[in-house]
Amino acid sequence: MDPLDHMHPTPAAWWRRSDLAPVFPAYWQYLADQQYADHTRGVYIGCVAHFARWLTRRQRAACDLTDDDIRRFLDEHLSRCTCPPPVHRSRHRIRAALRHLLAVLRDAGRLVTPSVPDPVEDELHAFDDYMHRVRGLASNTRTQRLRILRPLLRDLAGSDGVAVPTLSASALRRFIAEQPPRCSPARARALAGALRSYLRFRIGYGDQVSHLMPVIVSPADWRLAPLPQVLSPTEVARLLTASAPDVPSARRAYAVVRCAVDLGLRANEVAGLNLDDIDWSAGTIRIGPTKSRRVDVLPLPQATGRAIAAYLRSERPRTANRRVFVRHVAPVDKPIGSDAVRHIIRKTYQRCGLPHTRVHILRHTLASRVLAAGGTLKEVADVLRHRALDTSLIYAKVDTAHLSAVALPWPGSAP
Repeated sequence: MDPLDHMHPTPAAWWRRSDLAPVFPAYWQYLADQQYADHTRGVYIGCVAHFARWLTRRQRAACDLTDDDIRRFLDEHLSRCTCPPPVHRSRHRIRAALRHLLAVLRDAGRLVTPSVPDPVEDELHAFDDYMHRVRGLASNTRTQRLRILRPLLRDLAGSDGVAVPTLSASALRRFIAEQPPRCSPARARALAGALRSYLRFRIGYGDQVSHLMPVIVSPADWRLAPLPQVLSPTEVARLLTASAPDVPSARRAYAVVRCAVDLGLRANEVAGLNLDDIDWSAGTIRIGPTKSRRVDVLPLPQATGRAIAAYLRSERPRTANRRVFVRHVAPVDKPIGSDAVRHIIRKTYQRCGLPHTRVHILRHTLASRVLAAGGTLKEVADVLRHRALDTSLIYAKVDTAHLSAVALPWPGSAP
């Protein structure tokens, strides 16, 4: 029986009247193959029906769909939607449903790649390749810098669509001045870093833009000013006992937390662990490639190994994926991402009553534990896999045992 027959007649009619009607069986089967529940499939079908109505009214063909169409639907249509009920208006659910729709259309070969060249996107692609191959920047950093630069290059290209826009001091000043007036220091640093990186990229191509570097001013940033947040031994113990058996995917949550606490792994490093990275006989684990584009081999603590082994034996679903930590709900047969790792650790903080949210605090905690056990800053740098020893200097502030040995008495205090 056609699943549309079980829907409300209005969204079912939107599906049938749209250019998306022929792909409905493939879309329904795709969601079933990903083991989505019947209720979730019904919600996604309703979300796409809403989008199908919008496409029909705009006379857009399914083969011409682009990410820009989805952006316009989410940003422009939803905010003033007057479509008759029942209609789905949940932004995150519609975005997820349309992401699956694009995957189905691509698999069916129904999407036509536009042949019109886009010089700005070509320039951004070349810049992204430079950041990846030459600078070795992480994917998140590259994505952030491309997002910052895209409006600048679009504005400079104008209607002429020049391949390499002409940069000038006035254009850079205008672009910086157009940023929100209450821009946070982190956002301001990211903006300055993206612009400087792009100028270096153009210098490598022989462009005379070195004189523009002084135009880009970074906010004051005293990198070593604050004390790094760390957890006390009691708080670490509470964190490690917060994954109770009644918690969903408790063994996975416990193994993830142990990787962050015992090894000081970043969220993306936890998510990127493969089964082949663990050498059980040698008791080592391979981490990489990291932010520095290198592969490191670390000793695998027994507690961490037991936690991972318990998860693999008792809780990890059957999957052909080689990642250690995989999804337990639809879409199945896929690894978890770094956002899922952050979510797991945030929830663990909440369960044990700690007012923290950041995974990085656990790296700080590991560094303080190394120093408290008599380790050196060089050993901290090795454990945390820092490229430069200077990066580890901030942990000297939490090395109270050594600081007390060199501290001078307060003026006027008793000897």
